[in-house]
Amino acid sequence: MSMKSIIQGNTTVFGSVSAVIAVFCFSANDVAIKFISDDYALHLVILIRSLVGLTVLFLFIIPFSGGLQTLHTNRLGLHLLRGFCVVFANITFFLGLAALPLAEGVAIFFISPLLITVFSVLFLKEFVGPRRWAAVIIGLIGVVVVLRPGSATFQTASLLPLLAAFGYATLHMLTRYIGKTESAASMSFYIQITFLIVCLMFGVTVGDGKFSGGSDPSLEFLFRAWSWPSSNHYLILILIGASSAFGGFFISQAYRISEAAVVAPFEYIALPIAIFWGVIVFGDWPDKTTFVGITLILGSGLYIIWRETSLKDTETSGTPRYRR
Repeated sequence: MSMKSIIQGNTTVFGSVSAVIAVFCFSANDVAIKFISDDYALHLVILIRSLVGLTVLFLFIIPFSGGLQTLHTNRLGLHLLRGFCVVFANITFFLGLAALPLAEGVAIFFISPLLITVFSVLFLKEFVGPRRWAAVIIGLIGVVVVLRPGSATFQTASLLPLLAAFGYATLHMLTRYIGKTESAASMSFYIQITFLIVCLMFGVTVGDGKFSGGSDPSLEFLFRAWSWPSSNHYLILILIGASSAFGGFFISQAYRISEAAVVAPFEYIALPIAIFWGVIVFGDWPDKTTFVGITLILGSGLYIIWRETSLKDTETSGTPRYRR
């Protein structure tokens, strides 16, 4: 039995495993970018990340995914649209992380799996039952608790991960839409190409630092002048590029072979990982209110996971799969 036939017979398992691997990759990417956010411009970091990511793709991923022919596509427009969605999501998310504690930024961003669940019903005609809708609502309440709108602790930068969440959810709806005809390697490749194009455009227009010099950490991260990286940061930049490439490949694989409503909840693993990195690397321990919000978000996600794994899908000829 070939590996392809094994995967086709266990799409939920392989989709979930791919999502978990992607989460660990993206978590490493997040903490590394936040770590150097005071030293370089965001578009320079992402440009280097894309160059490293493309190298990883051509050396390790594409050769084991069928070779260069896997990059052929008749849907270049949709690939570029996906690319711009993930560029928008990345830029807004990392600008938010420059000003927010890691765990708080990631927690706010986790409206995205909830949006994916909603979008999977609206646009992909997948079915979600009332119990899962209740879990989605609880998760949304958790996001509001973390945001604390109207309070003295509210930061405008908190809105940036929210914007990123909409871009990310749209990205994965497109991934699900084109995944039946496009390989995970090709989807990762065209995203990296889009990153290169956008970052080079940023570099040409604002890379001289003419708009830098302010006190806002997010705007400084966006408009800081380009500079040659310090040798002390080479390994960090390589880590950023490699984790981005592998994370992009595995998350594309997850949404390509499995339903969006199945894969999305597994991304909640990033929440406890973000808390860990925030405490260990940056000394940011979430306060009680943030913990309450994170608990609601994480709890709703874990419940969704439990429902997905404990209930068997009923599937009959001509009948859609229904999830409660």
